[in-house]
Amino acid sequence: MRAYPAIGAFVGREHRFPVRVYYEDTDFSGFVYHANYLKFFERGRSDGLHAAGVSHTDLLAWDPPATMVVRHMSIDFVRPAVVEDDLTVLTRFEGLRGARMFARQTIVRGEEILASARLEIAMIGLDGRPRKIPKDFIALFEPWLDPPAP
Repeated sequence: MRAYPAIGAFVGREHRFPVRVYYEDTDFSGFVYHANYLKFFERGRSDGLHAAGVSHTDLLAWDPPATMVVRHMSIDFVRPAVVEDDLTVLTRFEGLRGARMFARQTIVRGEEILASARLEIAMIGLDGRPRKIPKDFIALFEPWLDPPAP
């Protein structure tokens, strides 16, 4: 796997990704349009993969090729963001099991929580079928995984 420059960085086991809100991210009310929070979450997760040493391009180069897709996501919208806000997407990878990865993400403005999400991500082959997460991938992610709850 090759190294990619990451915009964000891990602080302990939490990946932090900065996001600036632009006018194009807002709706007629001046608040960030709800679907754009999904984009912010995706950017944070993708950058977390890069920071851990793997990218979507790397996954496609595996033999056989693989990719990761969001299987389930639940989002709680708490407070709105507005144009020119400086936000941070916080990502914690909570575990790997079989073909699945679990993550928790939060978008904050300073210390204020704006949105939070829980995710189940599946690794699949290009045929769309689940694929067990390879040991190489697990080895890359183990340092960034939250320890299991007691």
